[in-house]
Amino acid sequence: MVPLRQIFLTLSTLLFSQICLASPLLTDDQVKAVMRKSNCFKCHSELENKAKDAPSFQEINADVKGRPNIEQRFTRRVTTRTKAEVKNKEVDHEPLKTKDEAEIRSVVHWIMTR
Repeated sequence: MVPLRQIFLTLSTLLFSQICLASPLLTDDQVKAVMRKSNCFKCHSELENKAKDAPSFQEINADVKGRPNIEQRFTRRVTTRTKAEVKNKEVDHEPLKTKDEAEIRSVVHWIMTR
């Protein structure tokens, strides 16, 4: 008998992949505009050598390379309100200020390719 959790994960993965295939990626400038609107660059920088409170997107990507389901993890991270540790303090990590699937997918892809 297949556990209910495994069925749910399989179905959600299939649904997510269909959504991803249906929505085209945005340009770098469009992705950065979505991220600016969501205040991502307030704490994160694009490159390692820029001093900000939170890790750069390049550092985040390097840290998670090779982990399973990373695209799904990033998607969950940028679409839900979570907690993050910054300089030994717990802070709210705000979700993207968009519900558009193409924008979300593009931001996740952009982070994964830094």
